[in-house]
Amino acid sequence: MSISLTGQSFAVRTIADSSTKYLMYALCVAFGVCLITVAAKIKVPLWPNPTPVTLQTLAIFTIASAYGSRLAVATIMAYMIAGAAGMPVFTGTPEKGLGLAYMAGPTGGYLAGFVIMTYLTGLAADYGWSKNPFKMAGAMLTGEVIMLTIGALWMGYLFGSEKIIAWGVGPFIVTDLIKLAIAACIVPALWNLFKKS
Repeated sequence: MSISLTGQSFAVRTIADSSTKYLMYALCVAFGVCLITVAAKIKVPLWPNPTPVTLQTLAIFTIASAYGSRLAVATIMAYMIAGAAGMPVFTGTPEKGLGLAYMAGPTGGYLAGFVIMTYLTGLAADYGWSKNPFKMAGAMLTGEVIMLTIGALWMGYLFGSEKIIAWGVGPFIVTDLIKLAIAACIVPALWNLFKKS
């Protein structure tokens, strides 16, 4: 009888632990979506460029570095789903439209690129690179180049090939490199802080 109770207690504990784990994952995803949304609203318009500079990439890089690939991709996908459902989570929403119509607009390529950028940064974190700012910066730069390429090509498709560099890449190079450097340092700094505490 005691063995049965012990086994039952273990099963209940396992279920409770599992429930707590998934609740924590859900909270992390919700927090990440909120952080990316807030970052998307902090923008510096670059006229006549239809895609303003925001703090979005900084938020995404930081989340991916801290979460790892699976949780980070789940977060960015939840963000995309929320936007596709018509929630005003993207830059310029609701003023510039909502839902799938907005996602097919000028920022559509960057949104698609965010998913790849998130995965590559999170994958680097899975391999422990998030503890080294130089390795993390390299992974982030790879993701950044892919994201900008997709975004610029989509911009060129919508507005003409002459806009690929002028609108799609040029305005973001310096600012995104700064955000990349900040993000590459944030998570390693936090790891070191936790080690000391």
